[in-house]
Amino acid sequence: MERDADGFLLNTSDWSPEIMEEMAENDGFEITDQIKTYIMKAREMYNETGTVPAVRVFAKEFGMDRKAKELYDVFESGPMKKIAKYGGLPKPTGCV
Repeated sequence: MERDADGFLLNTSDWSPEIMEEMAENDGFEITDQIKTYIMKAREMYNETGTVPAVRVFAKEFGMDRKAKELYDVFESGPMKKIAKYGGLPKPTGCV
């Protein structure tokens, strides 16, 4: 499993749930069931559009408002960056 300086997989096709768990363990990050749900939804959205969803678009999928407070409560900062990282998706740009 090769990762870049920010910890993202260099080859996104290397991703698997086991790789996700290994990456998180190496980083000292806990993947809860709630976080797995977010990761799997982001992967689904990425497969449909070819891009990592913006946080506002992603939050709307879970019935959250534009501020996505619930995501920030779980991830503290940069929810889409962490979701993409552990979901084996490309590093997002923009509102993450």
